[in-house]
Formats: sequence, structure tokens, C-alpha cells
Amino acid sequence: MVLSGCLGSKTIPGSQPQSPAVLVDYYRTGGIAGFNDRLVIFDNGIALVSSKTINSEIDLDQTDIDRIITLFDQAQFPKLEGNYSARPGSVDLIKYTISYESKTVSTEDTVIPPSLKPVIAELNRIVGMGASNEQTSLLAANLPR
Repeated sequence: MVLSGCLGSKTIPGSQPQSPAVLVDYYRTGGIAGFNDRLVIFDNGIALVSSKTINSEIDLDQTDIDRIITLFDQAQFPKLEGNYSARPGSVDLIKYTISYESKTVSTEDTVIPPSLKPVIAELNRIVGMGASNEQTSLLAANLPR
């Protein structure tokens, strides 16, 4: 009798919604400012930004996603080396780790491949959107009702 309840509830294959896939996973750490930022962009346009002081969610539109994909294509990301390290003894550099389409590239300020600079600039812009989005949310939460 205990098992009879389980038999009546079948899950129809394909009825579960697909989880969004990670499009970009980006880390920015170090530097004089002591960055510790992470940006995860999903293929459905949701972007999660976290740092030492914020956790924010951004809705990117299809134009934003297309721009990001174009920048990675222009950078020829799959052809880049996996690691670009600065000279030993370099200090206060920002380290970037970017994963896109099952490839990860790590680089530092003084050795960023030129083709990767627009990608990093765009990802930093989105991180900044998350910070301003969080500040706007905090301001709205503190307004008198």
C-alpha cells in the first residue's frame, strides 16, 4: 500500500524546465583597491554580480548578450593561451579569470592580450551596473513610505 501512492505520479520526460546555462564566469581580484568581484552571466540574460560589499542581479537583454558573444568572437577567445602571467615581483596588479564556452583564460593587468581588452572592459561595465543597481536598491529601501 505504501508504494501504490508513488506509482500514480509519473514525471513526463521534458516537463522540467531547462536550467539556464552559464555563458560567462568572470573573476576580478587584487589591485590597490583590493577587488574581489565575480560576475556570472547566464544564457537567459540573468547576470549575478558579487563583491566584498554587494550581491546584485541584473537582467541583460538580447542586445547585451549578442554584444558579449561578438566581443568573445572578435577576441578569438578559443585561440588564446590559458594563462598570461606578469613578471615575478609585479605588485598591485588586477588578476582576471574568464571562462567562456568551456575555456578559461587567466591574465593580469600588464599582460592582457590586446584582443581581450574589450571583453574585460565590457565585463567590468556590467560589474559596475551591478554595483549601481545595488546602490539604487539600497536607496529605495531607505526612502520613507
